[in-house]
Amino acid sequence: MGVRRKGRELALQALYQAQLTGDQSLRSVRETVRHFGGVGASQTFAAEIVDGVLDDRDRIDELIAQSSEHWRLGRLANVDLTILRVGTYELLRRPETPVQVVIDEAIEIAKRFGSEESAVFVNGVLDQIAGVTRPGERRDAP
Repeated sequence: MGVRRKGRELALQALYQAQLTGDQSLRSVRETVRHFGGVGASQTFAAEIVDGVLDDRDRIDELIAQSSEHWRLGRLANVDLTILRVGTYELLRRPETPVQVVIDEAIEIAKRFGSEESAVFVNGVLDQIAGVTRPGERRDAP
């Protein structure tokens, strides 16, 4: 597994735990990253994602809410919501990562951690968000 994929998964696990426990302090979330085995570059990347998601959470959640038709954030599965937050953060704040890569990584993580329907849902929502955040750089159709 690559450094960035491992970092994304560590960020997902830390943010998911923070969502469930309600403890979203940066210290607590970073401890979770270390607990799940983050070292070196993957830990650094995970920490950047966690910091970014926590700092921009209102804007991220607004984009997710606007792009997830007929679904309120409170009705989304916590895993799916967390994957969407990570992907939306990357679409907003990491322009060096192509849209295709952000969405494909989120889909693969959704397949691993989410339900049977998660990958399709995450794909659709992030594609909508990409249209808003990076209108000139659309994802290639499969």
